[in-house]
Amino acid sequence: MTLAELLPSTGRSAEPPLDNGIWPAATRLSDDGDLTFAGIPMTHLAARFDTPANLLDEAEVRGRARAFRTALPEAEIAFAGKALPCRAVLRWLAEEGLSLDVCSAGELAAARSVGFPAARILFHGNVKTSADLKAALGYRVGRIVLDSTDEIDQLGALTRPGQSVLIRVTPGVDAHTHRAITTGVDDQKFGFPLSSVPDAVARVLATPALRLAGLHCHIGSQVQRVDVYEVAVRRMVDRSSEDFAGRLNVDGFD
Repeated sequence: MTLAELLPSTGRSAEPPLDNGIWPAATRLSDDGDLTFAGIPMTHLAARFDTPANLLDEAEVRGRARAFRTALPEAEIAFAGKALPCRAVLRWLAEEGLSLDVCSAGELAAARSVGFPAARILFHGNVKTSADLKAALGYRVGRIVLDSTDEIDQLGALTRPGQSVLIRVTPGVDAHTHRAITTGVDDQKFGFPLSSVPDAVARVLATPALRLAGLHCHIGSQVQRVDVYEVAVRRMVDRSSEDFAGRLNVDGFD
């Protein structure tokens, strides 16, 4: 018989603490050694819902949304719908004042089902179908991100006058993440390279139904370095100032 068996509290005290980088903040080990989630024993949750089960702590989701808004009070914070297109999560984030990125008619349908404000939705994604664009227009989403000249032409033919759009830019920035999720470098399928942005802008401005609201870029996922964002922003701003000065008479250009 071991000391831990004679004195169970000794065994528990020797256990490593829960890793906050893995477990939700509301996860605890109870005095009897049970794992609890938001104050509820996991054994109870497993008995009620069976396993496997996905558990979300509403308080933590809302808390993180508020933390972003507190840290960046003048910025628009948008949740990537593809990360978790769950109706409950979308409803919580709408109530917390966040915006929402969607990239398909399906994600938009989930947002629409909970009444997510259309003005705070950005519809983006590569190779949008006519059905995708029609769904975005049907809900009157605030901004549509254009990824190609084909999308500019399609949307211009479908939309009513005044639809706000963003042009997706590939800034030529390596985010130093996995190559399969690096989207800001040249010679890949997403968006317009910097050299082609002036032509894309001219095409949008020549389309009466579209209103150019700004530029958009995405340099990858799981990015761990802040400096790559700075490089991307500087390149986009420099391109804007060099090529668009005196050409953009658009109210609210971002």
